[in-house]
Formats: sequence, C-alpha cells, structure tokens
Amino acid sequence: MKKVSVAIVGATGLVGQEFIRTLEQRRFPMSSVRLYASDRSHGKKMRVGGAEVEVKETTADSFSGIDVALFSAGADISRQFSPIAAAGGAVVVDNSAAFRMDPEVPLVVPEVNPEDIGRHRGIIANPNCSTIQMVVALFPLHRVNPIRRITVATYQSVSGTGSAAIEELTGQSRLVLEGGEARPQVYPYRIAFNVLPEIDVFMENGYTKEEWKMVEETRKIMHAPDIAVSATCVRVPVMVGHSEAVQAEFSRPMSPQEAREILSKAPGVRLMDNPAGRSYPYPLMAAGQDDVYVGRIRKDASHPNGLVLWIVGDNLRKGAALNAVQIAERLVTQN
Repeated sequence: MKKVSVAIVGATGLVGQEFIRTLEQRRFPMSSVRLYASDRSHGKKMRVGGAEVEVKETTADSFSGIDVALFSAGADISRQFSPIAAAGGAVVVDNSAAFRMDPEVPLVVPEVNPEDIGRHRGIIANPNCSTIQMVVALFPLHRVNPIRRITVATYQSVSGTGSAAIEELTGQSRLVLEGGEARPQVYPYRIAFNVLPEIDVFMENGYTKEEWKMVEETRKIMHAPDIAVSATCVRVPVMVGHSEAVQAEFSRPMSPQEAREILSKAPGVRLMDNPAGRSYPYPLMAAGQDDVYVGRIRKDASHPNGLVLWIVGDNLRKGAALNAVQIAERLVTQN
C-alpha cells in the first residue's frame, strides 16, 4: 500500500488526539505526519509512532507536500484552510460542520455510502457524531426495507463539547458530592447529576442545530431525501459515549428477529440484544471501541411497521476520528 504524508489540524484537541491513536492502531501507511493547532499550542510536543512531533500553528503554508489532511479544529478554521489544503493537492477529511451540506462535498460514512468518496473535489465531510452511529445501524435495515420515518432521542456525553466540558463535569461532581455549589461555565446550567436538552444553538423552528444536523445529514448520507426525521438531542453527565433511542418506521412490517439477523452481519455493528440476560449496550461498554452497538430491538407498539432500537457508540472514535481515518484508508486504496 502506498504511504502518504498526513497533516492533522486541531491535533491537541480530543478528536485530534484520537486521530493520532487511531492512525497508530490501524497502522495507517504514513510516510510522515505534521501536527497543527492554534498559536496557543505552537511548540508543544506530542508522540506519534514512538517519536516526538512538534505542534505548529496552522497557516496557509502548512499543507505543502501533504496528501491527506485531517481537520478537527472547528468550522471557521476549516472554512479558512481546507480550500487552501485542497488547492495544494491534499485531500481534506473535515470533521466540522463547515461543508457537510454543501452539494459539491461528499458526506461519508464508509459503511453506508463509500461510493461517494470518488466524487470529491479535494474535500470530504465527516458527519456529526450522533448521525454517524445512527446511520451505521439503520442503513443495513433500510436497504432491505426502506425507512419512511425516524424519531430519535439522543443522550450525548460531555466529551462531544471538548476537554473543558470533561473538566467541568468532573469538578462539578466533586463539588456537589462535597456539598458545595457548582457554577456552570461551559454549559448554561449545571451538568453534574443533570441533563440538558440543549446542544448547539436553538433555531427559529424550535430545533437546535445539533438536532437539525441529524435531519439533514441522515437524508444526504443515505441518499433518501424523503425520509421524515425528527430528533431531540440531550447532553447527559457521561464522559464518553453517545446513546440513542430510535424509532424507525419501515415500508412494511419487520420483525425484531429479522432486524437482528441483518444487523448481526452488518459492517461496523455489534449486536448485543438479550434483555432477559441483561445484555444491552451502554456508554462505558462502547468507550474506546470501533463498533456501533445495537440492542433493545423490539416492535414499536405505536405503529405496525415500526421498530425501536437502542444505539450506542464512542463519539470520539467512530463518531469522529475513526470514521475520518476509514475515509482516508479508502482514499489510499483507491489511489
């Protein structure tokens, strides 16, 4: 396999660090790697492949000679530097929301729509973490029995907000247990021992941007513009791992057993569905794992064509870094 030069933008963040771990663990064929971040991190040293690599400030000159650039530094940085990297010959895999709904930019989950990689023009978008794990689980069922409607409620960990949110949850939990008063900084209200039905900003239609991402991205990834999607996204006091309660309405009735048989063979899915034996997914189980876990599959009591599923995944892993690296792997194999 050809070796390629890699740049990681946002290398010091949670997803950037996960990029490095994932590239190492999957033995991605890197001829070289460069690490970039903001000027605050310039000069910091990080270990990659047993060697120390210096983090540099991201500039317009950062991408000369780069084959693949993995971005996870926010939408503003992506909008500024992704076109520069692509113009210089790199293929950008961007983890922000900057290009996801651009009709000229493929939005890819390799288990669902790998064929879209081939039509890129230098930039490929990585979907939202909650969208990724949902479509990995639902698409194998959709191929057999087209889905007409999805209703999802998410339970999203604080790591989706970044390292400051993890520190806030840790600190608040300690204060509350000691009888102190926890003052929120990252979130509008206390997150310790609480849940917040607000992820990203509210829109005029009453949904948050996070919820609307799930609506639009699901349709684009699955090439199913007519699927009706409604989402409620909730932040919960969990460190790593997003969970989702999903109701899917199909074109015809589908039994839970048929769904289990399909998902047991689906790429990227690990079926764990034996409620009688208390076997079902939960975030601690999924943390650090590549697969999307699915369980609690049952008939929807409110609709004859409906199923209810419980879906769990590591939001930093499959929800971000792993999905991007899988895209990069396909870029390499497809030359």
